[in-house]
Amino acid sequence: MRHRVDFEKVSTSGLESSPVASALAGLRANEARYYRNKYDHVFSVGPAAEETEALEWATRILAEERDIVISSPPLEATSFEVGGYRMVYVFYESGLLINVMYALDEGGKRAVGFKLSEGMEVPEELGTRFKFARQKSKLAGVIRGSYFVIKNRY
Repeated sequence: MRHRVDFEKVSTSGLESSPVASALAGLRANEARYYRNKYDHVFSVGPAAEETEALEWATRILAEERDIVISSPPLEATSFEVGGYRMVYVFYESGLLINVMYALDEGGKRAVGFKLSEGMEVPEELGTRFKFARQKSKLAGVIRGSYFVIKNRY
């Protein structure tokens, strides 16, 4: 069952098995704040086992576009449409967050983003393939991020 992510009172609920649960919860709250402020959208997530369509779509794009398979178990996921985009988020036990931004209109932006929670190592499957820029967040500490552009249609 989905639950609303509160960015004022950050909770590790659903992320407790992560070794960086607090940082991952801050990262999740950071995303919730962004969508609330930019689109007045309530960011909600559910257990990955219940959000299979979102998880399978993101997994397919990673595999087909870049031959990437994430080794860490997914904990939570969500899928929604906002601002002309289909958005998918997957939060992994390692502290990794993957988001897919897919424009609904042809010719729009389509990309996969990676964000690493503070305190986690760069996953082996991403390490040599991407460079990560740093960004500071009041909710999530130091976030390292990277992305790639989606070339095919999904």
